[in-house]
Amino acid sequence: MPELLSLLIALVVLVVAARLGGSAAERIGQPPVVGEMVVGIALGPSLLGWLWPAAAATLFPEDLLPHLFTLSQVGLLIFMFLVGLEFDHGQLRRLGHTAVLASHASITIPALFGCLAALYLYPRLSSDAVGFREFALFMAVAMSVTAFPVLARILRERRLQDTPLGTVTIACAAVDDVTAWCLLAGVVALVRVAHGGLPVALMVAGLAVYVGAMLVARRTVLPAILTTFQRRERLTDNLFAAVIALVLLSAWVTEWLGLHLLFGAFFAGVALPKSDLFVRALRERLEMVATVLLLPIFFAFTGLRTEIGLVQGREMWFYFGLILLLAVSGKLLGSTIAARMTGLSWRDATALGILMNTRGLMELVVLNIGLELGVISPALFSMMVLMALVTTFMTTPLVEVVYGRAQRRTGVVPTKQLTAVQPDFAP
Repeated sequence: MPELLSLLIALVVLVVAARLGGSAAERIGQPPVVGEMVVGIALGPSLLGWLWPAAAATLFPEDLLPHLFTLSQVGLLIFMFLVGLEFDHGQLRRLGHTAVLASHASITIPALFGCLAALYLYPRLSSDAVGFREFALFMAVAMSVTAFPVLARILRERRLQDTPLGTVTIACAAVDDVTAWCLLAGVVALVRVAHGGLPVALMVAGLAVYVGAMLVARRTVLPAILTTFQRRERLTDNLFAAVIALVLLSAWVTEWLGLHLLFGAFFAGVALPKSDLFVRALRERLEMVATVLLLPIFFAFTGLRTEIGLVQGREMWFYFGLILLLAVSGKLLGSTIAARMTGLSWRDATALGILMNTRGLMELVVLNIGLELGVISPALFSMMVLMALVTTFMTTPLVEVVYGRAQRRTGVVPTKQLTAVQPDFAP
């Protein structure tokens, strides 16, 4: 019972602190996730544990951490399902070669910069317990990921979602995240096989069966869910239970195969049939609980793992500066080139490069997986968390700088500043 009471008190603190942090971030023109990330770090050893160790130990005792971890994984599972649910592959097909070219160009250079960073950081921040191949691939993924949900919210708030810039940005972010998650799945598989997971042959065969089953279900069984929803004109309890069962089963399969349960949740969201009303109904059921209760637990758990005190001395801060420089320049350069190749002006192309640097929650998910697998050290984890926070925080003010006072005042980019996407690479 005392353990349950401790958990309830911790949850109260986390929910209230996250709401306060999110509201404070919105007041200064930032997405709420920025404030929630800051609050999560502040409740960990980087601030509360440093200023008031006794309070930190009382609020988050060691025996409470497994419970927080479990709840945070449930929150991430719901979050990744919603990300997959929002992924519109039909829209990407309509955009054709434009989306494909822009998206892959915007991920190739950041991934390359991640590998270059790995060459320098591996002998300094890693150990022989981690293979260089896994370390380099992980750094490539961490540099390439973009926070698709946070980015979509920024575009909506700035009324950019229906502009040529918004269309290309959403396409790039969506494909970037899918590509990054596929690469991360490979890293997870390599590490788990090396540490006694399923044999490679069994893992590959099981993955092939899983993907085939999801493709078949998407064409045969899953459309019945949408048909039932449209016939009933509402999301019934039985229909909602069927969707949840699908998500949990898919997550269990990918976890058993040696990947990660989050991949299964994401693929389940991608596989479900898309309808605006259906997606909205599911999002309304799940998003509130995930955003208000479960994701703040994840931010706090990430904060408990983040020790900024490990980044001390000129050498360590130099490593952080190098990571930040490569992360920002890789996305900015790759995305800007991609935007120009699709016909956007230099101003819009620069804005896209800035927007694609939004890493937010998706970066924290990737980093936590890397820390769980032992691919990155606690010191490197803390540096990468700081990088995610800085790159997310800088997005909104830099976009406002690019578009000037008119956009800040009205929330609308002046029409003359946007150029139409040219059909140079259209099918």
